[in-house]
Amino acid sequence: MAPVPITPADLAAWLPVGGRVLVTGVTGESVLLAEAVMAAGNAIGPATFTGIFIPGINNHSYLANEGCKVETFFVTPALKGELGLRVTHLPLCYNDIRKRMHMVQIDALLCMVAPPDEAGNCSFGVAVDFAAELWPSIPVRVAHINPLMPRTAGNPGIPFDSLTAYVEGDQSVGGPADAKVDPVADAIAAHVAPWICDGATLQTGLGKIPGAILRALTGRRNLRIHSGLLVEEVVDLLEAGALAHGTPVVSGVAVGSDRLMRAISGPEFNFQPVAVTHNVAQIASIPDFVAINSALEIDLLGQAYSEVGPKGLMSGPGGALDYATAARLNGGLRIIALPASASGGTHSRIVLPGVPRGPVALGRMDIDIIATEHGAVDIRALSYQARAEALISIAAPQFHAPLTEGWRAYAAQL
Repeated sequence: MAPVPITPADLAAWLPVGGRVLVTGVTGESVLLAEAVMAAGNAIGPATFTGIFIPGINNHSYLANEGCKVETFFVTPALKGELGLRVTHLPLCYNDIRKRMHMVQIDALLCMVAPPDEAGNCSFGVAVDFAAELWPSIPVRVAHINPLMPRTAGNPGIPFDSLTAYVEGDQSVGGPADAKVDPVADAIAAHVAPWICDGATLQTGLGKIPGAILRALTGRRNLRIHSGLLVEEVVDLLEAGALAHGTPVVSGVAVGSDRLMRAISGPEFNFQPVAVTHNVAQIASIPDFVAINSALEIDLLGQAYSEVGPKGLMSGPGGALDYATAARLNGGLRIIALPASASGGTHSRIVLPGVPRGPVALGRMDIDIIATEHGAVDIRALSYQARAEALISIAAPQFHAPLTEGWRAYAAQL
């Protein structure tokens, strides 16, 4: 049966009442379909929406009526007000998110795709992560066919004839690049770069610091990328000749400006679902693998905290633990990079044990190198005392004395 062309106003009639709906999130979210959900109100009936909704990128709640619920793995401002009520936050790493999505019945898919190619396939473009693997088991598939969506190589996407219904319309994708020069991020990058050799395979997260680190590596050669997410500065590596020839960049999602969106349509990029991008066994076979992630705080035991900020819960563990596990298995390197302070220098991000907000995201055995703008330290094979001293050395100078005194009191209890 051929897919049915519909208007956004028709969407409610195509979603199973009381069903679970997977939404392609991050930069692959269709604003057209998200607004259609919200406009449908009570007509959409009770439904549970789930997907990867990221603060700063995804701004819709999908709580169209009192019967709607959301199951999320990160906490956006749009969802925060209903947290614990109509919004359930599951603090899972990406491999466990994938397991969760295979365990539950998903009744419908809302996705944004490129127009069909010569073979009749619609690429998932900038966000291949979960939909590319799960769509065959989802009975109702509603797509926003977006002529502005880049067609990416790797996963073939979804055949147009496999869609249930579709809407058409232009939507810019990718999100703006952070063009501001950040001296702190650049200083951190300068301390991280010496740890990364020619021929390394890199994984990075989202934000100014990962971008600055990639810029600092443009003089390297034969670098490879295997990451769940791509940022703008990957293009800097490509244009500088730093990437290995004939080995495509592997990722599942891209976040950046039109410059990145144009680049990812090329043969240098290979977009794959989470089953590939976060596959621990596959990554563990990659030599010289380097996982680069950030954190909100690091305690003096070397534990990283990234889920709770000053305004409360904002994240889950994400993919950092998946990559740290893989790096441990193959003897790779696990780097955490973060500013030494926050709130204009009034709050140290290097803190005493017991002080950080929220749960531990990466344990003290999941991290090798910690870097701030004041230096980078290797915490492997260090005693608790030596580890604390090393971390205090890269804290903001105004916090050295209180951290030293606080650690002395803490260590007396050990």
